[in-house]
Amino acid sequence: MKLPLARVAEYISATGEFDRQEIAQAYSIDSRTIRPGELFFAVKGERLEGHDYVEKALHSGAIAAVIRKDQLARYSVQAKLLAVDDTLVALQRLASAVRRVWGKPAIAITGSVGKTTTKDAIAHLLATRYLVHSSKGNFNNHFGLPLGLLRLEPEHEISIIEMGMSHSGEIAALARIAHPDDGVVTSIAPVHLENFDSIAGIASAKYELIASLPAGGTAFLNADDEYVAQFGRDFNGHVVFFGIDAATADVRAENIELLGPSGARFDLIVEGSRSPMVSPLLGRHNVYNVLAASAVAIKRGVSLPEIARAIPYLEAGDKRGQVLQFGNISVINDCYNSSPKALAAAVETLSLMPGRRHIAVAGEMLELGPTGEQLHRECGEYMAGKKLDFLLGVRGLAKPMVEAARRAGMAADYVDTPEEAGQWLAQQTREGDVILLKASRGVKLERALESWKQHRADAAGG
Repeated sequence: MKLPLARVAEYISATGEFDRQEIAQAYSIDSRTIRPGELFFAVKGERLEGHDYVEKALHSGAIAAVIRKDQLARYSVQAKLLAVDDTLVALQRLASAVRRVWGKPAIAITGSVGKTTTKDAIAHLLATRYLVHSSKGNFNNHFGLPLGLLRLEPEHEISIIEMGMSHSGEIAALARIAHPDDGVVTSIAPVHLENFDSIAGIASAKYELIASLPAGGTAFLNADDEYVAQFGRDFNGHVVFFGIDAATADVRAENIELLGPSGARFDLIVEGSRSPMVSPLLGRHNVYNVLAASAVAIKRGVSLPEIARAIPYLEAGDKRGQVLQFGNISVINDCYNSSPKALAAAVETLSLMPGRRHIAVAGEMLELGPTGEQLHRECGEYMAGKKLDFLLGVRGLAKPMVEAARRAGMAADYVDTPEEAGQWLAQQTREGDVILLKASRGVKLERALESWKQHRADAAGG
């Protein structure tokens, strides 16, 4: 939202020398991508200190920079500086103020898996009736969420917000910034276990979204998830359940037919009405994401026929179940992130794809804490049980996953890096193979694709 610096300063309690009439066209924390007219916030990230890049941001066209008061003396020229006690808190306070001024409905999504896909599907369906604001990519943490809210404009009619967490209390803090009216919880799974004692602890942290909703809000809950299904018990607002197995779900899917690379066909059931749907998103797990989106859309007045017309045009997000072609080799590029539950769902999808051989390239799953090695071994055993033709483990704890798969009778091998995985793919894959790429974000398994492409190009050039 475009704001004069005087209003920005009021919202964040800033002082300093700056043109109060200047208009902030947008907001940034990255001096590398700053554009003329943007307001730069000098926040401290995991690796970089924003105060080191204030002058670069101003030189690149930022109209001003928000800095900490205790850093003011380091700058010889103090024009265009808004000084505050804490720059991250200022960013969040500004976002919260913009959200309140905008004042229209906001829907927040959280869960262990499927958040971004569900967010994108909700935005897609609501766009049939509304001008939708949706947080970009996975802007779902204490930096990204406020930056997303600052993109709200007066003409937006509804906002879709993703909320992630790795510690207890984080979603509650994000909800205090975003003030969601409705909340969606996709599922609970063993992720971020290094920061929690149990899956129940993860569920409690996700419940913070529901606890934050106003009494008149709506909680959209996965009826088939043993934890999420309980989230509506103490909620004073309206509860809508979605699911496949639970007959009591308000929005559910029946007669599911998985269509391999073409997605899935199913009947959407709502209050006794039945409508056939065809979704291009791969696998049974994505049916849940479409159900959640459909439940939200129905609550917001989108009809079943409108949903049925819109769903076929859904698109998989970047590295989230995209089907790529390398000649006559199909690749499921699902390497944005991973967890045991997400890996199992992706492997199930792989096993149902038509192809000569089914090969899983599975990287290490991070943040699983002391249970990490055992969970990797269980995933190896699971893949062996799905009768895949080969498992290639990549990095770290993928090694015990490979060992478990071998003991269960599956052909498997291990490499240390994504680049080595790309070399293996270049040398070992054959026409008609179907490949799954799945790993935690930190593994950067997309580099296997880049390496594979380079090896193919080198071979063609030779």
